Amino acid sequence: MPRPLSEDLSVRLVEAVEAGGTIRAVGERFGVAPSSVSKIHQRWRQTGSVTAASMGGDRRSGATEAYGPRVLALLEAQPDLTLDEICAALGPAGAAPSWVSIWRFFRRHGISVICPA
Repeated sequence: MPRPLSEDLSVRLVEAVEAGGTIRAVGERFGVAPSSVSKIHQRWRQTGSVTAASMGGDRRSGATEAYGPRVLALLEAQPDLTLDEICAALGPAGAAPSWVSIWRFFRRHGISVICPA
C-alpha cells in the first residue's frame, strides 16, 4: 500500500510552489507526481498544514449497519441461525452481504455466539 510523502518533503514541495515554481516543474524537480504536489499544496492552503490525512479504515460497514435491526430481529427470533442462513434471509431484502460482513457486524457490536459442544 502506498505511503504518504514525508512531512519534510511535503514542506519542501510547498515552499517550491510558493517560491513561484509550477506544479509540474516542482513535481519533476523532486520526483513526485504533479497531482501529489497539487494536493499537498491545496491541503496547505486550506488547513495551513502539510500533514497527510489518515489512510485506510473501514468504508464498507455502513452497508451492513443499515441492516443491523433486521439482523438482530432474525437472531432474536431464532438464536441458532448460522451466518449463511442470516445472509440468505437478508438476500430477498435487496442486500446480499457475505457471512464475513455479518461476522464483523457481530464483532463490532460485541455479540458472541457460543455453540453448544
